[in-house]
Amino acid sequence: MLKQMLQKEFSLVLRDKHSLAALFIMPFIFILIMSMALKDTFNSERALLSYEVIDLDNSLDSKTLQDFMATSSFLYKPKKGDNRDIHLSLTIPEGFSASLLEKKAAPLLQLSAAPDVKQEMVLIFQAKISADIMRLRLLQIQKEIAPFLPDTAPQLDLDNFIAEELLQINYRGMQKNEQPTSTQQSVPSWIVFGMFFVIIPMSTIFINERKQNTLMRMASMNISIPALFTGKIVPYIVINQLQVLLMIGAGVYIVPLLGGDALTPGHSILGLAMVSLSLSIAAIGTSVLIAVLAHTVEQATTVGGLINILFGAIGGVMVPKFYMPQSMQTFANISPMSWGLEGFLDIFLRGYGAQEVLRESLALSGFGMALLLLAAFITTRRMNA
Repeated sequence: MLKQMLQKEFSLVLRDKHSLAALFIMPFIFILIMSMALKDTFNSERALLSYEVIDLDNSLDSKTLQDFMATSSFLYKPKKGDNRDIHLSLTIPEGFSASLLEKKAAPLLQLSAAPDVKQEMVLIFQAKISADIMRLRLLQIQKEIAPFLPDTAPQLDLDNFIAEELLQINYRGMQKNEQPTSTQQSVPSWIVFGMFFVIIPMSTIFINERKQNTLMRMASMNISIPALFTGKIVPYIVINQLQVLLMIGAGVYIVPLLGGDALTPGHSILGLAMVSLSLSIAAIGTSVLIAVLAHTVEQATTVGGLINILFGAIGGVMVPKFYMPQSMQTFANISPMSWGLEGFLDIFLRGYGAQEVLRESLALSGFGMALLLLAAFITTRRMNA
């Protein structure tokens, strides 16, 4: 009997081509768009801020400071006459060079920042200027001690000193010189979001069968609620896994063709399967409960869509959690999408394995099973009423 139920359910699912298309095409398009849109966010080589320098000192030291600034990869100077998009304007006051090594307070550099520049970027710029001024002071000290230590002073080689080269950065779980990409953020996000949208085809079939009394006829044939739910759940687990494979394939093969960064799928197939299956259970549990509670297809799709959007907004799908304040990052943990997203990021981004994603997998499976049990309880009461 279970075999016939599965055949029926697969037949009904495959018949609803528009809903199936939405399940696969929507996350696919989002992955392509967001991977390209966020590409530069994760690119350490791109310029982040435009700046200008107003030099009132006109000294050799002030010009040397500007040369030091020009070596930064996150700063760029726009063309002359284009002042519309200048983020930072630095004024070097008169007397700057003369006061570099004096004990008295040096004239303050003045920085004017555009109101839409993030505070952390201003702090990074401040650190860059501080390092460059320290380099200038060391150069002056080198010149002063050169007559007394002619053999030692040249060994300092401050002309080729670049502070950024003193630190080598390696990312945990990644190979040397490998860094995170936007694709590693967008692919997990939209896999999670797309999997939860099984509410569209599931609610359509479930509610139509309820209206046509198909469920009652099945119950009269002594088909148990667990068997009934199994017949409905299995096809959507298969669909969810196909979604995961398609989205991973898009990240690995399609995004690079458009100029984006290829997805690194991680090193743990078992961990990926654990997160994918448990997330599918959570998504299907949510969808079944909504389909059981809703009276019409319109209600189910509206409520399901709103819940998915809220889960996604809270859980870091639409706005990455590292952009959120700490309080919001903590609040995001109430969303099951956040659990699934963290599990996928553990695999794709952090290079973890099955052991590290066990907690998220158990939480998602438990959440989904609890909702399925609640839906089964409600369905049983209705059939026995």
